[in-house]
Amino acid sequence: MSSIDFFVIVVYALIIMGLGWFVALRSKNKNATASDYFLANKSLPWWAIGASLIAANISAEQFIGMSGSGFSVGLAIASYEWMAAITLILVGKFFLPLYLKLEITTIPEFIEKRYSTRLKSILAIFWVFLYVFVNIASVLYLGALSIQGLFDLPLLYGILLLALFSGAYSIYGGLASVAWTDVVQVVFLVVGGCFTTFIALDVVSAGNGAWEGLIHLYKVAPEKFEMILEPSNPQYVNLPGIAVLVGGMWIANLYYWGFNQYIIQRTLAAKSIKEAQKGILMAASIKLILPLLVVIPGIAAFVIVQDSEMLGRMGEGALNYIPTGQHPDRAYPWLLKLLPTGIKGLAFAALCAAIVSSLASMVNSTSTILTLDIFAPFSKERPSEKSLIRFGRISGILALLVGSIMAPLLGNIEQAFQFIQEYTGLVSPGILAIFILGLFTRIASNKGAIIGVLVSIVFALYFKVGANGWVDSVLFPALPFMHQMGLTFLLTCGVVLGVSAVQHKGQFDSKGFKLYFSDFKTGWFFNAISVLIIGIVGLLYWFLKD
Repeated sequence: MSSIDFFVIVVYALIIMGLGWFVALRSKNKNATASDYFLANKSLPWWAIGASLIAANISAEQFIGMSGSGFSVGLAIASYEWMAAITLILVGKFFLPLYLKLEITTIPEFIEKRYSTRLKSILAIFWVFLYVFVNIASVLYLGALSIQGLFDLPLLYGILLLALFSGAYSIYGGLASVAWTDVVQVVFLVVGGCFTTFIALDVVSAGNGAWEGLIHLYKVAPEKFEMILEPSNPQYVNLPGIAVLVGGMWIANLYYWGFNQYIIQRTLAAKSIKEAQKGILMAASIKLILPLLVVIPGIAAFVIVQDSEMLGRMGEGALNYIPTGQHPDRAYPWLLKLLPTGIKGLAFAALCAAIVSSLASMVNSTSTILTLDIFAPFSKERPSEKSLIRFGRISGILALLVGSIMAPLLGNIEQAFQFIQEYTGLVSPGILAIFILGLFTRIASNKGAIIGVLVSIVFALYFKVGANGWVDSVLFPALPFMHQMGLTFLLTCGVVLGVSAVQHKGQFDSKGFKLYFSDFKTGWFFNAISVLIIGIVGLLYWFLKD
């Protein structure tokens, strides 16, 4: 990188750090409450919520992992983004009104109100382990991987650098610092991502522009633009055909967007239900264009690597750290190395924005659950607001520390994005089942939920045995992981409802919520934009059906 690139990166870092500390110091007062720290005093406007949702979601997992999947699979991996747009609309219409009506602060708190304190504690501990050992560790690893590709910096140094940067403002300032810096982070990641995509496509078209580059990609690699994969496709096991529209992908998306603390926490901090729903619409709209920023560059890298003449025009630098079938996650860092002076710094700042914003969100939500769902309930005496904030900061530091230790252990993963989706899928179907049944039925009981969530792991492991070929037997079917998630969800629902029916003899559970149609009423603006977004997604799949 040139001195100009480093200047751009330093300016970005100073803006984020300065804004984060400004928000933290402005909101600092002796009477600060846990709500101020963990929920930004429930004062976020819609545009801050929308920006923060995207910033929390888009991380190295997308820029590095999804670009790597674009290199290996193609545009089909964009289903995670486009189907997420529809999922967000469902969350805004059916889930969020109930959350705000119940006045919950954390997702485990919902479990306590609907089921029991025991189940809440079990799941709170589970979520802390998932966030620290999977989410935080994977973002640190993939982010450090990109830094290594650009600067040849040892992986451990990159991990420590990202951990220190994200923790420097998020741990002290809480959700307010995270959310307001996310507004700036989103600008960096969208603008920087657009530049990377534009230049990658311009290289593919030999300087004839991004549109010609996109057309060239479609001509020379049409298989990379198949949205619904056939069983003969070698990547069918990752994206099994129509299941991305009507099958197991719904399990992954509903779990992630509807019941994930570090995602839903932004909407719980809204000024009102209307502000929260507008923020969700903003996030859903941005989701429609994100594949252009994170998937198309991976496909462009695939085409460039396959064309020896094109590769030769790019100089000796293009032959270092080159992405391959065994190392597809090198695609995005490799493209960044080829960008011109100044733009390279901006693109790297965009990547940093994605990584740091997600890290800050995950750390904040981990400390929220540790403090409000584990520390506070089990304290001998009711802790003061000051002690809750202090414990939240300490737990955030510990979460980053443990995640940094675990991150290097995630090496040698072929497709990090698929790996994260697949192994999160071991537990998400069971948790989704008890949430859906808890929200929308009055039958599900605490006993049924506890048995269901434990048995769901058995179901998931059973299907995983066959899929991974650990046991060669007709008793263990080799199913794509989306089918595994779908079947695990349905079986778990059956177990929860069966146990609950036997326990209550067909009667409603005493903690079941009585719902009314008015709970889900939305205004004309939300309805109109929702129809428009769903229509655009439908047109995209129709256009790319062949």
